[in-house]
Amino acid sequence: MSAAADARRAGARVEEVLDRLAGSGDRAACAAAEELVRVLMEFYGAGLARITERLGAGAVAPLLDDDLVASLLTLHGLHPEDLPTRIGRALRAADVPVERLGFDESTGLLRLRALPAEAAGCGCGTGSADAARAALEDALACFAPEVTGVDLETAAPPAPLLQIGTRPHTPARVP
Repeated sequence: MSAAADARRAGARVEEVLDRLAGSGDRAACAAAEELVRVLMEFYGAGLARITERLGAGAVAPLLDDDLVASLLTLHGLHPEDLPTRIGRALRAADVPVERLGFDESTGLLRLRALPAEAAGCGCGTGSADAARAALEDALACFAPEVTGVDLETAAPPAPLLQIGTRPHTPARVP
């Protein structure tokens, strides 16, 4: 299971517990649980900040390809790369051949165009559109959670190849 799936499952579990507490009607317990989550986030964020500060950019750089580390650094505002770089890293990690068309920061929508497999140097196809979208969304959740939606356009099918052949050879006529 990918770190993105683990992170999503952990986040969903936290939400589930908080919702269960909210459903109990005990407002004091609900408020205490939410405060506990905030305090722990601040504590772990401060610890990660200190680690990255003491290690320095050179030591942290090799860890940026790890989706779990990248998601933690991003969650706490510590990832050293800007958003376009992280989006590019996510697209490479997803290993789905796409062309970036644009990103709308106000909506969080990333527009992509699926490329034919041949454009990615592979003749094997990329699988279903749903699987490609899921791979992209998982990678983006880790590296660039600012992307809240993906608009994946499908590429037009390539034009058929025209075979150009020679005419059948006919022997020269001799009068």
